[in-house]
Amino acid sequence: KLILTDPVFTSAVGQMSRRLVEPGLDVANVPVVDAVLISHLHFDHLSLGSIEQLQDRIRTLILPEDGLVYLTDFAFPALELPRWHHWEKDGLRITAVPVIHNGMRYGIDVGWMERAFTGYVIQYHGVTVYFGGDTAYGPHFRETRRRFPKIDLALMPISPIEPRGFMKKSHVDPKEAVQGFLDLGAHTMMPMHYATFVNGQDQEGDALRALHAATRDKRLGAERVAVLEIG
Repeated sequence: KLILTDPVFTSAVGQMSRRLVEPGLDVANVPVVDAVLISHLHFDHLSLGSIEQLQDRIRTLILPEDGLVYLTDFAFPALELPRWHHWEKDGLRITAVPVIHNGMRYGIDVGWMERAFTGYVIQYHGVTVYFGGDTAYGPHFRETRRRFPKIDLALMPISPIEPRGFMKKSHVDPKEAVQGFLDLGAHTMMPMHYATFVNGQDQEGDALRALHAATRDKRLGAERVAVLEIG
């Protein structure tokens, strides 16, 4: 099965923030996609331009609650998945799980977009993957572990970090991401959501330096925290 999480193939998001690195795969070479998972509606996660490029190859697109209001008219089936609900087809099971973030897209909609953000747990043939989207640190990691006690891989965001007083309410820093990974009880963590777009005041390399410090502190080696090059 092929699953894409928050795919962004465009050169910029929101017509403002340009890519710092190229995508790892040419959009023309993407095969049929069994499911596209959208964690929330921010421009660097719900990229309508990228979905348009992929639309003839998407079998199903899944969004959080209230997400369909911002999805334009595409040919593929799309659905909203409330937290703790699941979608299943041909042995592929996807469950929406809670995160701490915000669902607004334009700023003026923050007052009513109170549920439009989620994480996902993906299960297929005995393999379980957690996708955290964007999230602050909180008890939801342990809550997810209680329902999914055997997570093989956790895809964890590690930035933006600064300004910390502002970011902390909606984004884990690398130390919190590692603690969230441990709270999940997952076997392996893969960091994501860093060094691709400028969306905070972090300096180049800050996220990975902080991640390496956090993994040393927890005595976690490369077999537990797998850092791949962006793309």
